[in-house]
Amino acid sequence: KERNAFFLTELTVVCLSGITRPKVSVLPPSSAEISSKKTATLVCVASEGFPSDWSLSWKVDGSSRSQESSAGLLEKDGLYSWSSSLTLSEQEWMESVSVSCEATRSGQPALTGHVTRQQVSGEQRWAPGEGRSVQLEQQPDSL
Repeated sequence: KERNAFFLTELTVVCLSGITRPKVSVLPPSSAEISSKKTATLVCVASEGFPSDWSLSWKVDGSSRSQESSAGLLEKDGLYSWSSSLTLSEQEWMESVSVSCEATRSGQPALTGHVTRQQVSGEQRWAPGEGRSVQLEQQPDSL
């Protein structure tokens, strides 16, 4: 008797070929830094984006500011995150109306997160060391 043996192998390939627009948030400076160092450092975090070639840039009252951002960091879920910080003098921060961070990628509308001094002007109500962030509305600049 002749026997034929068949072995089946299943191969699943997952390819993230689409574009996933990252979520962009701007964390405001701490009042402790402003009072002790006379500087205001803001942090931009973009997360859950794909592919890795998104970049971050800053604007203060609509004027571009040159600042480096991190390369995309691959997370366990296969998506990327990026960060950048911008340090302003106390005077620049106090005189600014809006500070924004844009996540951009060629061929895609920019995603913008922003913070205003007015949004964080009540920060003296927080206890020292208490974490805080400003919840931002994510909006594309143009479609």
